[in-house]
Amino acid sequence: MFGRACDLVEAALAGDARSSVIDELCAGAPPPGALARISAALRTNLRDLDSQYAALDGVITLLDVQTRSDGFHVLHDWDGKAGRFNAQTIAVDVASFAADRRAGEAGHETAAALLIDYHYLNELALLSLRVWDEGDPSANLDRLDRLLALLQGSGGSGHRFASRAATLVLIATAHYEPDERGYASLLEKIPTLERRHRVEIAVDHAVSMGCHLRFGFEASYGRDVGVMRADNVADYPWLRFSIDTLLDEDVAARDEIAEALVNGLCPDPSAFLRDPGFVERFDAHRAGLVGRFERFRPDERSYSPLALFFNFSHNVVKGLIVDAVLRGSAWDVGLNDLFTSLPHREHKIDAATTLMTYARRDPDRIRGRLTPAIVYDPATGRHAFGHALRALRT
Repeated sequence: MFGRACDLVEAALAGDARSSVIDELCAGAPPPGALARISAALRTNLRDLDSQYAALDGVITLLDVQTRSDGFHVLHDWDGKAGRFNAQTIAVDVASFAADRRAGEAGHETAAALLIDYHYLNELALLSLRVWDEGDPSANLDRLDRLLALLQGSGGSGHRFASRAATLVLIATAHYEPDERGYASLLEKIPTLERRHRVEIAVDHAVSMGCHLRFGFEASYGRDVGVMRADNVADYPWLRFSIDTLLDEDVAARDEIAEALVNGLCPDPSAFLRDPGFVERFDAHRAGLVGRFERFRPDERSYSPLALFFNFSHNVVKGLIVDAVLRGSAWDVGLNDLFTSLPHREHKIDAATTLMTYARRDPDRIRGRLTPAIVYDPATGRHAFGHALRALRT
C-alpha cells in the first residue's frame, strides 16, 4: 500500500500535472469562484478529475483510517472549543479560508498552486508514518525525500515547506491529540531507521520540543517546570531520545548538532541534570560544548530559533502557507530553516515576525489571558538561554 501510494503521489506531482489541475479548475472562473472550486476539489482529494486521482483518494483514505487507529489524526485539526476533530481536512480548511478572504484579488492561480501543494504536503506527512508498513523503512523515507523534492520543485508553487522527509514525521504528529498513546508506539519504531534518519529526526524534535516547551513554560504553566513535566508526559521521552541521539554525535564539531542540543536542553535542563547517566555523557563534552553553545545566544541582530516559541510545529507550517496564499507569493523559508540560525538568511526574521503578527490577531485564551500561539522574542529567548547555560556549567 505504501509503494502504491508513493507511485500515485509521484504521478500527481510530476511534470505539469498540478498546473493542468489548476487550468481545469480555474479556467473561466473569477478569482473567488476558482478558489471555491479548488476547495471543493480538495474536499474529495481531486478524485472526480480522473481515475488516477480516484485511486489516490482510495489509498489515502485507507491509510488515514489506519493511522487514526494508531493514534494520529494527520490530516485533521482538533477544534478545542468544540472538543472534536474538524470534519474537513486541514488543507480544505485553509482553502475555504482563502476563498473567503481573497475575494476578487488577482493572482488566484498562484494561490491555487500553493493550496494544492499544501494538500500534497499533508499527504506526504501521512505517508511518513506508514514507512514501517512494508519493506525497508529507511528506503521508504528516502523515497519520501525524493517526493518532497518533487513537491517543492519546478512543477509547483515554489513554496518551501521542509528540507527533508524526516521532518514530515514531525509535521504529521505535531498536532494536539487527546489520546497520546501513538507517540510512545511511534518512538519505539525510530531505532529501526538508519543512523542518518535518526539524527535528522533527533535534530528536528530537539528544536521543536525546545520551542514547544518554552512556549508552555511561559504561557501555559506559570513558569512551573513540575506542571510542565506532568502535562507533557508524551513529549519528554521524545526529547530524551533526541538529546541522547545528539550526544552520540560529534557535538563539539557540528554546529547544527550543538544548536539543536542546547535548544532541546533550554526549557528544562534540570530534568536531565538530575540523571547521572546524562551527566556522565554530558561531562565528556562539557568543556567544549558550553563554550560552543554561547555562540547561539539570541540577540536582536540575527535570527535565532531559541527566540521562537509556539504551541505546535504544524501551526508554523500552516501559518506560512496561509500568509503565502493571502499574499499570492510563496515563502522560501521552511520549517527547517526556522529551526536553525545557520546559515544566516534575511527572510527568517521576516517569517517569524509574520507568524507572530497573525497569532496576535487571533490569540488563544490560556490561563485566562489572550495569548498568541506563536511568538518571536529574542529577549525572552536570551533569558531562557542564560538560565540553561548557568545550569549546564555547574
